[in-house]
Amino acid sequence: MSAWKSIAKEAFTQTCLVAKFLGFLHLTNNYLFSPTLVYGPSMLPTLNLTGDVLLVEHVSHRFQKVGPGDVVLVRSPLDPTKMVTKRIVGMEGDQINFLPDPSITDICRTIMVPKGHIWIQGDNTHASCDSRHYGPVPYGLVQGKLFFRVWPPSGFGSFDQ
Repeated sequence: MSAWKSIAKEAFTQTCLVAKFLGFLHLTNNYLFSPTLVYGPSMLPTLNLTGDVLLVEHVSHRFQKVGPGDVVLVRSPLDPTKMVTKRIVGMEGDQINFLPDPSITDICRTIMVPKGHIWIQGDNTHASCDSRHYGPVPYGLVQGKLFFRVWPPSGFGSFDQ
């Protein structure tokens, strides 16, 4: 009987260790920072077309510490199952002048970013679906701020915006 107690105690100890580790991963991934793969043409030349692995920190946006010029990870307003990476161009109260579709017209539009919203745009305006198409984005959709490039090796280091 003593052998079974010893085995059960060891199994319980190992299970607790695994549970603590998984809890730590959950907290780190959801509340501190997480890796993300970003690809596509909308952020060229800042990000690569074939993909970059970046670290996204999840603290700044919770304290309203992101602003114009920051590149952020945002839950897509058009498809909540997807994330998009865009640059913040304007915060609430800002007046934004933009070309709705630069490949078709040169007519500039102006909009005031409403309270609780941000204006986001891709760096490659000709290949980006952003606030010019779906309007101001609720600040609550911001998931994090990009801060470190992991891959490709040529761009390894702090994320230069």
